[in-house]
Amino acid sequence: MPHTELAAAVLNKAREKGFRIATAESCTGGLIVGALTDIAGSSDVVDRGFVTYSNEAKQQMLSVQVGTLDRFGAVSEATAKEMAYGALANSLADITVSVTGVAGPGGGSAEKPVGLVWFGLAEQGLPPVSEQVLFGDIGRAQVREKTVAHALSMLLDALET
Repeated sequence: MPHTELAAAVLNKAREKGFRIATAESCTGGLIVGALTDIAGSSDVVDRGFVTYSNEAKQQMLSVQVGTLDRFGAVSEATAKEMAYGALANSLADITVSVTGVAGPGGGSAEKPVGLVWFGLAEQGLPPVSEQVLFGDIGRAQVREKTVAHALSMLLDALET
């Protein structure tokens, strides 16, 4: 499903449930909230998007703990969960999605290769959940595009339950 269709489905399902959405983005730099707000009328559902590219921004805007970043790094399950929860705590949203990864072309390592992305999802009253996807070294633009699609799909799946 193209981004526009996915984003429209997310917005419609959120409207049905009376939910507001926030995003917490690192490797996508705002592309997820951008996909949602490309659709006219999205302001009744989209509360805000946090673009937290640096570790300092993750700490200041999303309350990601220094210890989490020191111990696990920015690209980790723990950070993705804290980002999602932080977006929930620092917004008016009912549900949030977070992404942190290595889009490339450089910056990868044996433990965290290019194309590795961690996703977090937080919903009011539920513990944050996470998913890891290894897209591979398919190019920066493709990693980012696939990350947007996966994040929107996660939101849609959560909203449909």
